[in-house]
Amino acid sequence: MRLVMTSLFLAAAVCSTLIAEDQKVPAALNFKMKSLEGEEVNLADYQGKVVLMVNVASRCGATPQYAGLESVHETFNKQGLVVLGFPCNQFGAQEPGSAEQIREFCSSTYGVKFPMFAKVNVNGDDAAPLFKYLTAQETKPKKAGPVGWNFEKFLVDRSGNVVARFGTGVEPDSDEVVNAIRAALDAN
Repeated sequence: MRLVMTSLFLAAAVCSTLIAEDQKVPAALNFKMKSLEGEEVNLADYQGKVVLMVNVASRCGATPQYAGLESVHETFNKQGLVVLGFPCNQFGAQEPGSAEQIREFCSSTYGVKFPMFAKVNVNGDDAAPLFKYLTAQETKPKKAGPVGWNFEKFLVDRSGNVVARFGTGVEPDSDEVVNAIRAALDAN
């Protein structure tokens, strides 16, 4: 009887270990971030989706890209894309507002419905761990390195791999970004 019980416990331990390994969260989604409302969001909740992560700002020459981000979010959301916006005030102090001001601006000016997060730093010692991870990844068409300016975009595939990175000058609804999104959606 003792041998049977010991065997059952060992079998249960092996099974739970295998299940835990199958459910391992990809590194790009293994972060918890604060939403614009101040609630903790586990990015692992987006596992299995294609994710476009963007550092955003309300007073930047590229701010009209909010419209393109919302457009790709609406166009591809049902196919598994989610856009995540991370306000950042590191570039020319172009995101000085409070969470409430950012939410109001994004909603009333651009009709933003995709998830928005609390302000973060994307470069330097105080950079959010998520952005430290993203900027350390070799991607195409850009290489690893610090974020250059507002509205830099990181595309993460369904497996959690950072598969593309686009600079500020690349519009979110451009053929280049849309084709990368489509390829990531079709890949798995």
